[in-house]
Amino acid sequence: MRFLVTGTAGFIGYHLARRLLDEGHEVIGLDGFTPYYDVTLKERRNARLASRNGFTLMRTMLEDNETVSRVGQEHALDAIVHLAAQAGVRYSLENPRAYIDANLVGTFNIMELARTSGVKHLMLASTSSVYGANTKSPFQETDQATHQLTLYAATKAATELMAHSYSHLWQIPTTAFRFFSVYGTWGRPDMALFKFTKGILEGTPIDIYNFGKMDRDFTYVDDLVEGIYRLTQAPPVQGAPIAPFDTLSPVAPFRVVNIGRGKPVSLMSFIEDIERFAGRTAVRNYMPMQPGDVTSTYADAELLFALTGYRPTTPVSDGVKAFVEWYREYYGV
Repeated sequence: MRFLVTGTAGFIGYHLARRLLDEGHEVIGLDGFTPYYDVTLKERRNARLASRNGFTLMRTMLEDNETVSRVGQEHALDAIVHLAAQAGVRYSLENPRAYIDANLVGTFNIMELARTSGVKHLMLASTSSVYGANTKSPFQETDQATHQLTLYAATKAATELMAHSYSHLWQIPTTAFRFFSVYGTWGRPDMALFKFTKGILEGTPIDIYNFGKMDRDFTYVDDLVEGIYRLTQAPPVQGAPIAPFDTLSPVAPFRVVNIGRGKPVSLMSFIEDIERFAGRTAVRNYMPMQPGDVTSTYADAELLFALTGYRPTTPVSDGVKAFVEWYREYYGV
């Protein structure tokens, strides 16, 4: 199959593109190499993909509709996996317009591309942050998700609604994934694991919000990619729900699926794992809760299992160990 994957120079997009290539698929990558974080890291991810047969890169911003639409004119696409976005909960407080441009306008351009290309499956990344103020645990896809706490989460919830309308109007089989605290090798420098590892190895203080009283459903990137890959082979079929808890729309070939390990870990336990594999103790700077943050995330992954027969299983300690080893090798420390 020929996949368009947006965000292939990014953390998750890089790992997914590599998996698709390993499986013998062709990947058209689309990435704007924005300077939100170290562009050198993005270039190095891309270089590893560029050396592979079957990979083609188009450098463009999602907002550039003329270039995005040209992808469908130049390549017969079978499926689209839309991962590119302006990410980060805290950055949305500093630069909210970036989220409107990339996440709303950019996603609209990708949906138009899906419509005009006649793809067999449109897949797009959402986030556990859409559950917002929801206090029910674990978070199930059928739970109310109307009280987002940040603009980032609100834009992701909006893209789910936009995608549903396109799925209904144009009969585009569409799956939206809600990711839960993804971490792993080649990760983003703005993510907790990256910042904690850097600080611990350098002996500089790490900021610990809500005084460490938080839990996260950490999901290793290889597990996430496995879930996405299996879901690429399970496009929604309208009128064919597979279980009472299926989120399949009654009016469109559209569903929402959590991808998470389903086993929350305390933030302090996470930090202790990093300390153990780094061989150093963190200098801890305890801070109050940040605006828009939540105390706990917890995925119900039963729908993912029902659709694919797969559950994320990588223990957090194994994933942290792999990341610390990668970080030491990448930065030579």
